This record gives sequence, structure tokens and C-alpha cells, in this order.
Amino acid sequence: MHQKHAIYTILTLSALSLVTLAGCGNQSTAAGHSGQYAANQVLNWTESSDLASADLSKATDTLSFTVLQNTQEGLYRLNDKGTPANALATSTKLTDGGKTYTFNLRHGVKWSNGDPLTAKDFVYSWQRTVDPKTASQDAFYLFPVKNAEAINQGKQPLKNLGIKATGKYKLTVSLTRPVSYFKKLLAWPLFYPINQNAVNKYGKRYGTSSATIVSDGPYRLTKWSGTSGTWTLAKNPTYWDKSHVHLTKINEVVTKSPTTSYNLFNAQKTDETLLSGQQVKNNLNNENFVKRLPSGTQRLDLNTKKVPAFKNLDVRRAFSLAINRQDLVKNVLQDGSVASNGFVPSGMGNNPKTGQAFNQEAVVSSATSYDLAQAKKLLAKGLKQTKDKSLDVTLSVSDTDSSKQTAEFLQSSLQKLPGVKINIKTVPYVQLMTQQDNGDYDLTMSGWQSVFADPINFLEVFESDSTFNTTGWKNSQFDQLLDHAENRDGNQPNKRWSELVQAEKILMNDQGTIPLYQGAKSQLLRKNVKNINYNPAGVPYDFKTTYIAK
Repeated sequence: MHQKHAIYTILTLSALSLVTLAGCGNQSTAAGHSGQYAANQVLNWTESSDLASADLSKATDTLSFTVLQNTQEGLYRLNDKGTPANALATSTKLTDGGKTYTFNLRHGVKWSNGDPLTAKDFVYSWQRTVDPKTASQDAFYLFPVKNAEAINQGKQPLKNLGIKATGKYKLTVSLTRPVSYFKKLLAWPLFYPINQNAVNKYGKRYGTSSATIVSDGPYRLTKWSGTSGTWTLAKNPTYWDKSHVHLTKINEVVTKSPTTSYNLFNAQKTDETLLSGQQVKNNLNNENFVKRLPSGTQRLDLNTKKVPAFKNLDVRRAFSLAINRQDLVKNVLQDGSVASNGFVPSGMGNNPKTGQAFNQEAVVSSATSYDLAQAKKLLAKGLKQTKDKSLDVTLSVSDTDSSKQTAEFLQSSLQKLPGVKINIKTVPYVQLMTQQDNGDYDLTMSGWQSVFADPINFLEVFESDSTFNTTGWKNSQFDQLLDHAENRDGNQPNKRWSELVQAEKILMNDQGTIPLYQGAKSQLLRKNVKNINYNPAGVPYDFKTTYIAK
């Protein structure tokens, strides 16, 4: 999932119309917490990026999926242990060696427009995502489903997709192979149903504003124009499990600057703020301080299609060796972020035999170490081979404070290499995503947040045919290892693990990308905000059972 994702935008205080949190009030008698609820169940939340899409087939970034997670419902939701638990599915039966799933669905569920929700809504949703006309960047996640890849390539009709409504409330899914993490995928919004009547009604405008979307989840998206820096998640009165939804609404405001966000929190205008740099140090003893380390990373991508010199391994390695990542996290970001020691970060799984973490076992120290003298030698060697006397390139980043600070650090670091000039181009977050997807950059800071805790979810970004691999880097051995790990060795965990480790080492030895850091999300969160279901390896915030305590 793009975490391209570092998350951003601009808003002035005058644009805010947020309700200040009421800290006490009449008793609430909702199940299990009688007398614990504040009278005002309104959460005021900040985001650091614009909302890009509310269309689950088109979404690619963490924030869009967070909104979809809270406004839509699928077969499963992840519980507080990260385990898929029944949502619209009431029972699941596995047959054919784990290749066929039969789901019985909850009866009487309605969409927010009043339509009944049936098995056909899942069939339509999955067909729409793999339909090449939809041009979903995430369609490849459905490729384990029978015929999905061929359909996405235009070689088979949609009706051949391995998902069938075998009854009004019965769904049968056929896979090409057993997939150990398939239930986790089903708890991700990409696999949720879509209301076909809404898509037919709004056409290409579907999901581009709150007026063009319908919901089957805990909340409805409201007050979003498609470009506005504020929106509200309002409790959905038609949600099947509304008795367990306590918040009446979540007001969201985009703040490009951590200073603005921090000031809003201290002025009691919001209930949460992400912290950066000095703010983290100043608030370590604050009763509202929470540190999180999601599996989201930032990296530097070099576009070999636009800058021929980047096709040279020595040039790529020189750029990586010129960056002191420890200096970046300790003296620039100062927010608890961790310097990367590879592309796949911590928290993405452990060796099934030894228990060793993936990012420790697969480490290639030369790919993320700092050695300016060696970088200069390699650059000179590389430029001699490419017949370039100098490099004048542009680094494209988002226009947030943290992105600009990191960009300036990278500019300073890389310009210590003789003959290298780095120009910084800052653009709004959604615009940057589009440019990256189109390969419209020389150098860019890219982010990735996993969907589920498995190394494959990072490594597949750099497969040759991945829609997210816009750098031009390709390696046939890397592709083959991932193909075997996914399609041949799904039931052989030790062999599969070894293949993923080898793939990471190939990517790093060939410097297919330049890992920078795993971004901490230290925040202030009012201590009376309870029951946020936080998932570090996927969609981070599920507010379904969140409530404001007295």
C-alpha cells in the first residue's frame, strides 16, 4: 500500500469548525462500559495528507484505505490481535486443499442508500477491480483468485473470475493455489463489496467525493468535496453492528505542518496530533504521549528510465553510500524513526524455523551503510562508464515539513559527491503520487506501508511487472524467486522463507532502491480516547469500537 504516503496538507485555523471535546457528561449505558462514556462522543483527528480516493478499487495510499476501513465492511475485520474475525461472513469453509473458500453471509445487511447487501456485491466489486478498464493499481492482490490475472490482462471475460454468488447470502471463492495469508487480505478494504447501483449512478465520479459514495461500514464519509482539507466520518445508522459503534462522528482535519497540528491539540481543538523532532523530546513524559512504529518506510527511488546514469550500479551504490541514515533519523527527523537496514522493515515476519526477524536475516549492510569516501570512488568509476561528466537531477517530494527537511538533508548529502547537483521540487501529496505513478521524476522519496505482515508484501513492489515499480529496475532472478515463493512453495514455509530472503538480498546488492528509514508515528492522543484498534502492519486505525471516556 502506497504510504507515499507520508501523509499531508494545508489548513488555516479559520477554516476549522471542529467541536471541542466534552470531557464529562451524562452516563451512557452502552454494553460493557455502563457509566464510562462521556456525553459527547465526538473525536477530532488530524491527518497530514489530503484524502486521495474513497473508491476501494482506485485507492492506493494509507489514508484512503484508513477511511475505507472505517466506512466499509468486508467478510472479516482484524481484531485487536491482528487476527481476522467474522464481519459480513458468519462462517467459512475451506476445501480442495485450501484452494476453495465458501462463505455464508450475514442476512439483512443494508447499504447506506437502503439497498440490501448480498453475495453479488462482492462478485461485482472483485470483477470491477480486476477489470482492465478500471486500471486498478492494486489489482494484482487478487491474482491468487482463479483467472484474475488473465482477466486483468484482457485474456478472459469477467464472468470467469473465481468468485461466484452461489446463493443470495453464499459466496464461493476459487484460488489458483493455497494462500496462507488470504484471510488477512479479505480483511483489507480492496476485498470489500461495492454497491453497483452507486457506481452506475455516479460513473467516473464514484468515490471522488462524499456525495458519490455509499457505505456498509461503521461510519459514512461526509463533508468531503474531493479536494477539501476537512471531512467527517459520521456514525452509519444502517450499519448492521451499530450498537457497538460509540462515536457519533470523527471530524478530520488536514494539517501540513506539525506545528499547526500541535497548536490545535494544545488549544483543545483536536484530540490527537502527530509529533515531529523536538516535539517528541518535549512530550516524552506527557500523559497523552503514544509512540507507534508502523511498518511504513521511506526510500529514495532512482528513475533509470529518465536518468540513464542511474542504470549503472556503481552510481546507484554511490548515491546510497553518501547518505548517513543515522544522522537523518537522530538529527533531522528526531521523532523516533529508525534507520533502514534493508528494504523490508522490522515487524514483517520471522523465520519459521529459527524465529529470526526477516530484516535481520536478510540484511546487506553495504546497501544502507555510510561511506562517503567509497561513494566518491564508485561515482567516479560509474560516471566514467556512463561517459557523464556530472549529474544535474531533480528530487521530487511532498510539500510537508518532514518531507522538505528530509529532501534538504538528501540534497546536502548527495551534493558532497563531485559533479552532483540536486534540485528539490515540492508538490502536493496527491499530485506527487500521480507523478510517481506515471514515472514523472528523476529522483523521488517514496513510501510503502504493508497490507499484511509478510515480506512478500514489500518485495513484490519491485517485481518487473508491478504497477508500483516505476524506476525501471528489473532482475529476472528476483522475479523468479518471488514467483516460486508465491505460486509454488506456499505450503512449504521454510523453502518460501529462504526464497524471500534471497530476493531481498538481490534487491539490496543491486541497489534497486535506496532505503532510508522506518517512520515512527509518535503522537499525542488524549488519554480518554479509548479502544482504537491500531494495526502496525496494515491499515493503521480502525475506529469501530473507539469511544470517549468520562
